[in-house]
Amino acid sequence: MFGELNQKETENVLTSQYIGRIGCHAGGFTYIVPISYVYYEEEIYAHAKEGMKVKMMRMNPGVCFQVDKIINMGNWSSVVCQGKYEELKSMEDKKQAMQFLLSRHLPYITSKTVQLSAEWPFYGESDTRVSGVLFKIKILSKSGRYEDTPPQSNYSS
Repeated sequence: MFGELNQKETENVLTSQYIGRIGCHAGGFTYIVPISYVYYEEEIYAHAKEGMKVKMMRMNPGVCFQVDKIINMGNWSSVVCQGKYEELKSMEDKKQAMQFLLSRHLPYITSKTVQLSAEWPFYGESDTRVSGVLFKIKILSKSGRYEDTPPQSNYSS
């Protein structure tokens, strides 16, 4: 069965996952890239190195964010958010973002892009060891869909 996620189900998908995709568009070019993130109170917090996505989001802060929770091809949920990129500049905002990112429950084995510094994991309040850009996406709208297919028996009667 296909359907739309309600608000609680949409929030569950956003809070339970840690990899999503940002879609940005600038200069006639569209770019979609996966990022690690944390969701908190209608905002997506993330960290990125200087590169194409940051350059494009600075040019056009209107972005799309998408995340999936996939059990199998017949059982999944997907959320799409429209939002606005905001680079975090103040030390207070950066510290808050770092606290959110460091408090994520991540799998034991993680990629280098999820590890915020060479000393990762570290547990401090300072972001001085983290290079790159800390940013948030203020969610302006979101919607979710799902498919829920019951298991089928392989036996015939």
